[in-house]
Amino acid sequence: METVIAAVAGELVSRFISFTINKYYSSYECLEEKGERLQRLLMRVHTVVEEADARYITNSGMLMQLKILSEAMYQGYHALDALRFQLLEESYVNKVSESFSASSATRLKRCRTILAPVNKGKVPGLEVNGALENLETVVCNIAEFVVLLGGCEHISRRPYDAYLHIDNFMFGRHTEKQKLLNFLLQHDPDGSPAVLPIIGQLAVGKKTLVAHVCADERIRSQFPSILHLNGDNFLSIVDQEKAMLGTAALLVVEFVSDVDEMEWKEFYSFVTRTNRRSKVVIISKLERLARFGSVRPIFLNTLPYVELWYLFKVLAFGSADPAEYPRLVQIAEGFAKELHLGGSLVAANALADVLRRNLNAQAWFCILNRCKKVTQKNIFAYGQHPKLLFEQGHEVTLGELLLDPSVRPKGEFNLLPWESRLPPYTSFIHFVPNCTEDMPEGTRLSRRKRRELAS
Repeated sequence: METVIAAVAGELVSRFISFTINKYYSSYECLEEKGERLQRLLMRVHTVVEEADARYITNSGMLMQLKILSEAMYQGYHALDALRFQLLEESYVNKVSESFSASSATRLKRCRTILAPVNKGKVPGLEVNGALENLETVVCNIAEFVVLLGGCEHISRRPYDAYLHIDNFMFGRHTEKQKLLNFLLQHDPDGSPAVLPIIGQLAVGKKTLVAHVCADERIRSQFPSILHLNGDNFLSIVDQEKAMLGTAALLVVEFVSDVDEMEWKEFYSFVTRTNRRSKVVIISKLERLARFGSVRPIFLNTLPYVELWYLFKVLAFGSADPAEYPRLVQIAEGFAKELHLGGSLVAANALADVLRRNLNAQAWFCILNRCKKVTQKNIFAYGQHPKLLFEQGHEVTLGELLLDPSVRPKGEFNLLPWESRLPPYTSFIHFVPNCTEDMPEGTRLSRRKRRELAS
């Protein structure tokens, strides 16, 4: 009897193992098939979006369709990365199922344990299915858009711009860029200088958008004079009326605070007197300044998560192929989540510049943990996210980002976290005072005190 029970139990275990292995193999093949479909669709959509970005689009319906195409593309790329990681996990499972070796099981457990916090809450299968559905929908309706796109004029690019396409390409903002181009190139029938407000939060790319559009050859030919003014002293341009008389100028004014009505009337009257073909672009985070606009303002919000993720991945890997570093791709998503909460493109570029120099999983995890500690420490100390502290001009503790806060230059110095590679090539410099003058000579600080001093 015991022999029969043992034989039946052995047969059941054998069938269960076979069923499990077949299930994993079937799931793996299904995922691979979806990945191939996703890649083919992404290639088609990406080609159209890239071509649209190189044309002047004036049709509002086409701009709306371009926005839908871009959103579907970024969602698809994010789903493809999630799918690639799931395929990596499935391959480990298949190896374990085939060999049943302890070492393979240990490696699988370690891989899942390390990356579990990064992927917590994700359901790759649902995301992939949703991305496939969206891409298939937009591809079905893409033919008319492509035909209309063929009638749009090409944006001429110099060979130098094409050579530096990756470094100088402004990711996203396809629709906003076209709207700004249309505003600047459009002739105003009433003869009064047009005013366009660009409103957005701190460090979302307002000045970068304007600088990118101002580099266009058609804009430069239409406006021989492009002036960037500060809201604190923008009325000083009034003294240059004789020099600017008759010149069509593009005046870009950045305001950090509200403007008096009389001051604005004086400025606008000056622009009207010099040349009615001149135009004004207002840059500010204050929505109430939209009242000075003669057209509907452009609102720049924080990039959607999937778009920020795509941007950060491209910046962090540079010329390397992310498909060859699936674990780093998943770690990079942890950075993207932190950056999306912070909403700063400056921080995204600075972090990506550091990560790109060392494509090592351990190093990336170390930096990611430090970034999380910075957020936690500021929330604990000041009760707010560092992003809000920056916007309000409050003190922000960044000491956790330093490998050794005790090592620092003597005296006062300027800290350069990052310098933009895009026009207007802004340098983000922070002044660091000399804190050692107030310390008694020979005083030795604890590690904790040194961190606080450096922050």
